[in-house]
Formats: sequence, C-alpha cells, structure tokens
Amino acid sequence: MQKPGTLHVVATPIGNLGDLSPRALDTLKGVDAICAEDTRHTRQLLSHFGVERPLLALHQHNEEAQSEQLVARMLAGDQLALVSDAGTPLVSDPGFRLVAAARAAGVRVSPVPGACAAIAALSVAGIASDRFVFEGFLPAKGGARRERLSHLAAEARTLIFYESAHRIEESLADLGAAFGGERPAVLARELTKLFETVLDGTLASLGEQVAADANQRKGEFVLVVQGAGDDTDARLVEGRRLYQKLAGHLPPSTAAKLAAELSGAHRKSLYGSG
Repeated sequence: MQKPGTLHVVATPIGNLGDLSPRALDTLKGVDAICAEDTRHTRQLLSHFGVERPLLALHQHNEEAQSEQLVARMLAGDQLALVSDAGTPLVSDPGFRLVAAARAAGVRVSPVPGACAAIAALSVAGIASDRFVFEGFLPAKGGARRERLSHLAAEARTLIFYESAHRIEESLADLGAAFGGERPAVLARELTKLFETVLDGTLASLGEQVAADANQRKGEFVLVVQGAGDDTDARLVEGRRLYQKLAGHLPPSTAAKLAAELSGAHRKSLYGSG
C-alpha cells in the first residue's frame, strides 16, 4: 500500500529574502509541487533561489474545489508544499481548507516555520506580549469596521491588526474613536523591507503622523494596540460602548444606569459619554 505524502506548510519572507530558512529552501526543492497563493509571485521567489518546481494556484476562489484533488495526490504519495505570498500561510491568507482536508484524510501536515508579520511587529513594539489577540484585517466598510471595534474596545490583551495603505488613515481614526485617542499603539510599516518604519505613540498621534507624511501611507501595515488595561479600565470601556448603544433608544440617565449595571462601570463615568 502506498504511503501517503506530506503537506509542508512553509513560511516565506515578508520582505527580506535573507529570511528564508535553509530548511524551508530544502523543503521547496524537494517537494513534488508547490501550492501558491499567487504563482507569479512565488515563481519570482523560487527563481531567486534557483528552485524549479511545478506551481499550483491555491487561493480563496479555488481552494475548496482544489483541496479534494490535492489531498488525493498526497494520499497517492506526493509531497506538497503550501506557501502564501509572504509570511506564514493561513495567517490572514488561504490554506485553512486544504490543511483541514488533509488532516481529515489522515495526511501528515508539517510546519516549516519562519517569518510572520504579526509576530515580527509584536517583537519590536514594546507593548505587552505575554497575552495578545490577532484580529487580522478589519472590515473594509466603515460601519462594519466601527461595529467590530466597539466589541474589541474592552479587550484587555494586546491587539494586532493588519491594514492596507488605502485604509490606514480611516482605520486609525476609527480605532481612536472606539478605544480612545490616548491608547498607546505601534504602527509597523514595510517590515524587513528597504523603507521599514516603526512608529510609536498614541492612536491619535499615529493618526497625525500618518496624515502628515505621505510616505507613511504606503506599503503594508501591522498595528499593535495596547489592551484596555486592568478590570476597571475594561469595565469603563465596555460601559461606554453599551451607553452609546442604549442612548440612541433611551433617555440618557436610563441608558447610563443600564450600561453601568451590565458592565460594572460607575454610572457617573458613563453619563453623557456618547
């Protein structure tokens, strides 16, 4: 009986090509084929290292359909690698369906770790890293983005977001409105690349720096935001969120009373906060 192959989940550089590990390079050289988010992008990476392997497109639009065929190949003995355009696959990138299908079929899935923009940013942020939550990309539409942030404002853990160049100003403004402009944060741009910058300050000051410098509105961004703090701070943030929701339907005094009861925050600190 044919021994099944393996799905190798391979991290690739987020910018600096020197960050491709020797093990990752050996893995890419040795597999039967490489599943890539964008075959054109991955072909450039492989060409730089002199690697010639068949490339298979695997992205959000075809992953579900392709997974069955790829699992069949591995059950027949093929060794496959999975890569994204940059960094660790599945972290805000395709691959979840293939990994889940492979594991369900009894195919071995092996990580080849390496670069990850979220972890790289956290490592240089100087913000608590013992407990954190990765939120990926915020919704593109303003209303949905603000709704998501309203539910995260009381989160005590450090928060990590990805953001694109054309939404970074809007997202910083919405974060400041939801979390408070005084909340400490770090904005990491173009990590490991030529124009890498890491800005720190408050959400309000980061918004000002980005608005004042067009160069800080280019590239790929990771935003690390300090959590809401102790339980008292978290209760206050949650109380204000509830008050803002309730105040649209109830008299201010009633909204503040209910929000205080539900959140544990002091009623006087909520009244009029919307």
